[in-house]
Amino acid sequence: MAEYIALIHKDPHSDYAVSFPDFDGCITAAPTLDQARVLASEALALHVQGMREDGEGLPEPSSLQHVMATRENRAAVAFLVEVPERPTPAVRINITVTEGELQAIDSYATAHGYSRSAFLVRAARQAMGRAA
Repeated sequence: MAEYIALIHKDPHSDYAVSFPDFDGCITAAPTLDQARVLASEALALHVQGMREDGEGLPEPSSLQHVMATRENRAAVAFLVEVPERPTPAVRINITVTEGELQAIDSYATAHGYSRSAFLVRAARQAMGRAA
């Protein structure tokens, strides 16, 4: 399994935020450190799944030295997150939404670094009371 560096940031009046230097737009946040680590793993898995669905290759994992060479990364704590080599098979579904709802979903997903599929899965998990 490939491992990628995740960076966890915490400002005094914010949740724990996690980002991935190798994956622009792949971010998550949670009120506790434990939740942030779980959500980081799920966010990366969904992001990678979306990339694979779109036919994109995965980047080579950056070294810690390379990541920490960027000044703003030095204030974060780094940890590794695994990406399974063989993803769980994706199932294509068909849903019906209005054109306006679809545009809103796509705009929100793009602005927050998600594919449409990754965003809908995350929203469904949150609605079902599971960590997303």
